[in-house]
Amino acid sequence: MKEPRYLVDHAYMADPSAHVFNDKIYIYPSHDVESGIPENDNGDHFDMRDYHVFSMDSIDGEVTDHGEVLHVKDIPWAGRQLWDCDIACKDGKYYLYFPLKDQTDIFRIGVAIGDKPEGPFKPLEAPMKGSFSIDPCLFMDDDNTHYMYFGGLWGGQLQRYRDGKAIECGAEPEDQEPALPPRIAKLSDNMLEFAEVSKPIMILDDDGKPLTAGDHDRRFFEASWMHKFNNTYYFSYSTGNTHKLCYATGDNPYGPFTYRGVILTPVVGWTTHHSIIEFKNKWYIFYHDSVPSGGKTWLRSMKVIEFSYNSDGSITTLQGTK
Repeated sequence: MKEPRYLVDHAYMADPSAHVFNDKIYIYPSHDVESGIPENDNGDHFDMRDYHVFSMDSIDGEVTDHGEVLHVKDIPWAGRQLWDCDIACKDGKYYLYFPLKDQTDIFRIGVAIGDKPEGPFKPLEAPMKGSFSIDPCLFMDDDNTHYMYFGGLWGGQLQRYRDGKAIECGAEPEDQEPALPPRIAKLSDNMLEFAEVSKPIMILDDDGKPLTAGDHDRRFFEASWMHKFNNTYYFSYSTGNTHKLCYATGDNPYGPFTYRGVILTPVVGWTTHHSIIEFKNKWYIFYHDSVPSGGKTWLRSMKVIEFSYNSDGSITTLQGTK
């Protein structure tokens, strides 16, 4: 698959989190809708209200829509905006992790539990203690330990926190200061809470110095993803306002990670959001753009393309637009 493939045309779906369960690919996207809310930097126009699950037996095969598996009205603590979700499996149970603004308009991360990868999922009564911001990514290491990566700037509210604690007047650091890092936390055995206080994920340049807040071409903005290749940990993310997907590598799940380059150049639409999986000995990146909606950045369509590694472990850069 050297050319990207759009996966569905009957609905707008974004932020595809892809996983392999039972030798099938399952995809957990955000469900974009036309809400009529004007665009702003807080992302109010991304007014998603439910989740669907999709599956495919082969990368070029039919895509099945399993329908709505969780709706904001079913979540006891809900305010608004169900953004990018992710999933993990343990002991035959499936745990869907989702960001959602509570009734005070603060993003928290919730958990919903299902018996099958295609859902449905039943949410817990309250969000995870110590959770904040957006874009949870779940990663299971070789020892079966599960970790969550999370965080997002601007509308994702990460700038409202320092060292995991809320501050009075949240803003990004000055340009010459270290960029705000995403967060990581190991999950508890029951998969419902953090087993530790979340920690910062440092992304360094070639000199071992943290990327600065003014380095918008490389600094973290949102959309964490973690995968492992040849015993190296690949932390990938979006730069947000410069519209790139970048990656950094390290030797353990917590980092630090050294910046390596760009996976995907800007797409049509404000930015993109991705996941990376290995399936039948090939590697794929799932992402989205706004071409089918005519460039409406709040109406996005998910797609997939194969990618490759170079001999030094670097990833060959893909072009977001032709």
